[in-house]
Amino acid sequence: MKIGIDSYCYHRFFGEVYARQKKPSKKLTLEWFIKRAKELTVDGVSLESCFIPRFDTAYLSEIKGMLDEYKLDRVFAWGHPDGLEGGRNERAFADMLKSIEYAAAIGAKVMRVCGASLQFRNEPHGPMLEKLAAMFKEAVKEGARRDVRIADENHIDFNADEMLGLIRNVNSPYFGINFDTGNFMRVLDDPIKGMEKLAKYTLATHIKDLKPNRQASVDDWYFFSCTPVGEGLVDNRKLAQLLKTAGYQGFLAVEIDFLHPDYKNNEDAAVEESVKALRRIAKSLK
Repeated sequence: MKIGIDSYCYHRFFGEVYARQKKPSKKLTLEWFIKRAKELTVDGVSLESCFIPRFDTAYLSEIKGMLDEYKLDRVFAWGHPDGLEGGRNERAFADMLKSIEYAAAIGAKVMRVCGASLQFRNEPHGPMLEKLAAMFKEAVKEGARRDVRIADENHIDFNADEMLGLIRNVNSPYFGINFDTGNFMRVLDDPIKGMEKLAKYTLATHIKDLKPNRQASVDDWYFFSCTPVGEGLVDNRKLAQLLKTAGYQGFLAVEIDFLHPDYKNNEDAAVEESVKALRRIAKSLK
C-alpha cells in the first residue's frame, strides 16, 4: 500500500488561515512541499490546485519534471473550497473541465474534485445530486479523452449511500470517489460502513484522524479536529485493509485541515507522525 501527502496539510503556510487559527510567520511554496514529500520518502502527493501559483505550460512542465525526478505518484486536486456548489455553479464546472488538461499536464491519472461542501450540507440533497450527476456525465468524456479519472470527494456534504448513488448514476470507469476517512465521521456516517460500500469505487483518498476539540462548539465543522494518524477515533487500519482487499491502486494521502489545538500548530510534525503511522499500517495489512 502506497503512502502520500496532500498539500492541504500546509494550508496555513499557503495563505489560507481559518478564523481561529494562528497566521504563520512564513509562507511555503509548491516546490517546497514536493521536496518535503521527497524528504519523507512517501510514494505520492495530492496537489491542491488552489495552491498552484500558475497553470501555464512551462510551469506545469516544471512541476511534472520534479514529480518525475522524485518518482512521486500524483493526484491533481481541484475544487477547494466549494467546488461545483451542488451543481449550481456553471463557471466552476467550466473551470473543472479545463483543469482536466492541467491534471494531464503534470502526469496525474486521477483528479480529485468537489461536487459540493459543508456550505450546502443542509440544502435538499436530491436536486444537488441530480445536477452533479449530469455534470459528471459530461466531465468523464473529457476525462476519458485525456485518460484522467475523476474522484469526487465526500466533502462534509453527502453520506456514503448518497455518494454510492451518485457514482452508480454517472456509471463510468472514469468516475469514483476521493474517500475522505474523516469527513464521513463529520456528517455522523460510519467511515467503515462507508468504505465497505465504496472501496471498489475509490480512486484516491484523504487519510484523516479526528478527535473532539473542546475549544470548538459541537456544531462547528471542526468539532472533530485533526490529529496525527493513530491518535484519534478513525480506524484507518481497518479502512486501509478494506481498500487493499478491494484492489485499490492509489496511495493513502495524509490530509490535515483544522489541526487539533493539542498539537500546537505544528502541522509538519503531525504529517511526519502520520506518515510513520501509515507505514506501520501498510506493513500490517494482509
